[in-house]
Amino acid sequence: MALELTYDLIAKRIDHSLLQPTLTEEEMESGCRVAAEYGVASVCIKPFAVAMASRLLRGTGVEVGTTIGFPHGGHATSVKVFESKQAIDDGATELDMVVNIGQVLGGHWAAVATDIEAVVEAAHERDAIVKVIFENCFLNDEQKIRLCRICGEVGADYVKTSTGYGTGGATREDLILMRKSSPPRVKLKAAGGVRTLDQAIEVVELGCDRFGASKTAEILDDLKGRLAR
Repeated sequence: MALELTYDLIAKRIDHSLLQPTLTEEEMESGCRVAAEYGVASVCIKPFAVAMASRLLRGTGVEVGTTIGFPHGGHATSVKVFESKQAIDDGATELDMVVNIGQVLGGHWAAVATDIEAVVEAAHERDAIVKVIFENCFLNDEQKIRLCRICGEVGADYVKTSTGYGTGGATREDLILMRKSSPPRVKLKAAGGVRTLDQAIEVVELGCDRFGASKTAEILDDLKGRLAR
């Protein structure tokens, strides 16, 4: 689809990623300030730093998100629910949860659905949203399609391609498949590999309502320059 390029079209789809294992608290604080300065949709920050991010970003219009069951999804469902409640207590309004990848690969679909639904229920009780991470680099198309359907059935808010820490990130083919396989009310997030303005524009054109980025400043500075020309 042809899009009219505006600043908000891109900026308000960015989840500014502050998840790198080596990031210090000082670097995460700096990242929150970048998110506020550039007016992005949200930060996605390490769970222990949610309270700090919530304090720094209050009143800026930038939402605070964090990860649940990260990065492999193998946590017990009760632990994912506890993580979710703790994150919301600390000020998170968006939760990016990883499916139980091994259960997906093993075809244990009822367990996979129960796991996602438990987090969705805990979040929705308190007006938080859930983005369900698939980690597509490990999955075949049939498994991706099944996950999209499950996410629709249990009321998840987004389907998301990847953690950004697997062996691959968002691909054009996967975004097309996930958009086509999900109900219209379930939104789409690309994660992993969106590092330039052109890549950001491409994922938005493919139907993404959000994308994860750590190169936020570079992408949006490039956008400002392009709009000025």
